[in-house]
Order: sequence, then C-alpha cells, then structure tokens
Amino acid sequence: MIRKTRLFTPGPTPLLPAAQFAMAAADIHHRTPEFRAMYTRVLAQLKEFVGTKNDVIILSSGGTGAMEASVSNLTSPGDRVLVLTAGKFGERWASLVKAFGCHADVVEKSYGQTFTLDEVKAALKLETRAVFVQATESSTGVRHDIEGIAKLLKSENSEALLVVDAITGLGTTHLDMDAWGVDVLIGGSQKAVMIPPGLSYLAISPRAWDRMEATYNPRYYFDLRKERKNAAKGESAYTPSVALIAALGASLDYIAGQAATAENPKGDLAEGRKKLVDNAETCAAMTRAAATALGFKLFAPKGAEAAAATAIVAPEGTDSGTLVKGLKSQFAAIVTDGQGEMKGQLFRIAHIGFFDYMDTIAIIGALEQVIHKTKLPLPNFEFGKGLIAAQKFFADHAK
Repeated sequence: MIRKTRLFTPGPTPLLPAAQFAMAAADIHHRTPEFRAMYTRVLAQLKEFVGTKNDVIILSSGGTGAMEASVSNLTSPGDRVLVLTAGKFGERWASLVKAFGCHADVVEKSYGQTFTLDEVKAALKLETRAVFVQATESSTGVRHDIEGIAKLLKSENSEALLVVDAITGLGTTHLDMDAWGVDVLIGGSQKAVMIPPGLSYLAISPRAWDRMEATYNPRYYFDLRKERKNAAKGESAYTPSVALIAALGASLDYIAGQAATAENPKGDLAEGRKKLVDNAETCAAMTRAAATALGFKLFAPKGAEAAAATAIVAPEGTDSGTLVKGLKSQFAAIVTDGQGEMKGQLFRIAHIGFFDYMDTIAIIGALEQVIHKTKLPLPNFEFGKGLIAAQKFFADHAK
C-alpha cells in the first residue's frame, strides 16, 4: 500500500493548506504599507483568537523565546518567583528563571500529575513576584487548573504576576485571560494555528506592562516594550518572519470561517476558537475511549486530561518506542514517545489544530494494526474494540 505521512504530534502539527498557499505568496518587504496593513490585521485577529482586550506581541522565535521574554522582561536578579512544574516544560520554566538570577520556589509533582491549590497556596510567599506555569503539560497529557490558580492569587491579594505557557493550551482548552486575571498568556505558531514553527506570541496585561518599567534583567531582541511600540505602527522591531505572519492571517481567517453563518459569511474568531477547542476535546475523548477499550492505561489522572495530547502508557515490560516505530514504519503516522524520564514508557497522540474525526478514526485503526503485528501484550485485545469505543463516544457526544 502507499503511505501518506500524517503528523499526530503535539507540535509541529499538520499544516493548513490555505496557510501554505499564503506563505508561498508572501513576497512582501516588511517596511511597506502592504506589510503594515497585514501585520496590524493579524495582531487584531490574535487578540480575538486569544480572547483578550490586552495587547498581543508577536516574536519571530519558537515558544521558548516567548517564555524567556516573559522572564527577562518581568523579573530582576534576586526576585522571588514560584514555578509550578509537573513535566518537561515545567522544568523549562525552572531552568529559565534560574538563568536570569531569580530565587525560585518550586512546587514539583511527578510526571503525569498536577498540583493542588493548597500546595500552590502553601508555596506562595508575600514577596513572590511571579508565578510560572503551563496551561497544559504536553509531555504528560495533563491539564492544570489555571482558573483556580488565578482565583487563588486574587484571594491572597498577591502582587505576583501569573504567567501561563499556553503554547499547547490555546486552541485546545477554554481559557479566559481577562476574566481570570492571567497576566501573560503565551502561544506558538506550530500548534493550534496550524502553521510551521517560528512565531510565538504573548498577550500581556496592563499590570505586566507596568512591571516591565521596574525590572532590570538584560533584554535586547526580546524587549517586549520595544515590540509594543513598533506594533502600534504596524511594524516589528526587527525583521519579522513575513511568510509565517501571512500564514497566520490565513489560519485565523480559516478558524473564524468555522463559525460562518448566512448573516456573517466570514465567521467569528471567538466562536471559531470555541469550535477549535471543542474539536480537540472530542478527538481527545474518542482517543481516550479507544485506548481504554484496547486495554491501555491513560497517564493523566481522571479529570485533568488535556485535549492537546493523549498520553498512553505502554504495557508493563514493553517499550513505547515499539508502537511509535510501528506506526511510522507501517503507516507513516508520526506519534511521539515520552519525554524526559517517561521515554520508553508512554506514547502521545496529539489533537491540536488541523485534526478531525477522520484523522482520529484513522490513527485508532492504525494503532490496532500495530498492536496485532507487534503482538503487544494486551490480553483482551480484539480488532475493532478501539474503533467501536471511539465511534460510540462520537455518536453520543459530538455536536
């Protein structure tokens, strides 16, 4: 049989065709009226996609660049900060704040777990200047309680800024930055907006902008104040990734169009975002139902499962790499192994962005074939068990 490569990874994710066409046609100089018009429009669209009235800044970098920018712009050497970590990307926050000379209190949970609000409260100090956390930890498939953490900071009258890595959370989780009181929300281009890696973006609250005027960690390329000043004129501070910005505009048009009506044929980005999240939730729930029916254990605790990716534990005594390699060699389907200490113990199937019902059914069917071929020790395995469970969920719950 022929094989068609399909990404089922939590980044990069499958590319939107309209975005690919937009990149190919983006032969624009970045200091021209044409680019300024496009950039201004995309920045306005991003605010709607994030769901905020706050300023949004675009950086020509991966998501880690935006994470670094939030640390360098919002802290000074010696500042006390709180890092909440339960996976590979939480560990990245810990490394970043250390690199910029902060004193970090850390609430650390095992991979596959999340922290309680009582644990966060116990670690919060009067002098805590910022709290750094993921919306979803894509290395483990776990979702953290951002709304609860934000409410806790308010109830404690904390001056700490809440900085959220929502790189895999945006477009897979319902987030309300303004209502909850999140100060920085970070996104990345290679996730729910369905374009290649290379752009990151930050929605930033007035409190966070004010904090930047009093901090003195070094920053140059990642000086967010400089980007804000230039964005007001429809420009970036330095040479931007023009093609990716054109692609982002096309993708946001597509997302808005998912909520098109006869009265509003161009659609609505806020409604389109909700549909994108609902789609990820449906694909994730179908995958969880299938995995459970096939005899696998899920890695994330019940009630904290992320829709960004489903983390599935390999049967005892086996290596998850067998499934990862089998899906690639038999079907050119790319899923990801565990990260860090979980490598070889679990595999992850993503649901971010340009995935749908058909993709989900396909990966479940392929997984059943690989289980059969590799003779994976799942005692009650039968062809169709996973597919039936996924189909039943979809029939009962899909809108």
